[in-house]
Amino acid sequence: MGLTNNDIFKKLRVAHKLRDTDIIEICALVDFKVSKGELGAFFRNEEHPKYMECGDQILRNFLNGLIIHLRGPMPSKGEKPQQKTKSNDNKKQSKK
Repeated sequence: MGLTNNDIFKKLRVAHKLRDTDIIEICALVDFKVSKGELGAFFRNEEHPKYMECGDQILRNFLNGLIIHLRGPMPSKGEKPQQKTKSNDNKKQSKK
């Protein structure tokens, strides 16, 4: 049996060290509302009576929100994407 949406959601949560409040905020970035209770049901063991299967829509909205959370919003057409610049502090430290 392959990975379920719940497994993927759990692995992303652990990999990015996200708390329930972080996930709620990430989903809000794409105007998707999810409650702490729903999140708890997704992260429970499959045999638990309150376990809930994570649907495609929930995972898709979380992933879209995670992209915005990590990279920032997509620029409008005609705008140049903002480039992240590193400070020269790293260069100065490496020359010492």
